[in-house]
Amino acid sequence: MYIHLGNGRIVREKEMIGVFDLDLSTLSKTTRAFLSQAEKEGRLEITSDEIPRSVIVTDEKIYMSVLSPKAICGRMAKK
Repeated sequence: MYIHLGNGRIVREKEMIGVFDLDLSTLSKTTRAFLSQAEKEGRLEITSDEIPRSVIVTDEKIYMSVLSPKAICGRMAKK
């Protein structure tokens, strides 16, 4: 199944490792370092110019989406 992350970005559900709330996860210095390293490696993709609300980690890329983690998880539950 495919999950729409907003602004035309779609990923396969089975490739998703985790969905995280950006406000809560960036409180950690380790998470900020992880996102910074992903950006340097070209693996971070921001799906919109608007303020992101969630981080979606897949086996290939890390996406920042304007959709809330609850909305993304809700889309995953609709099978």
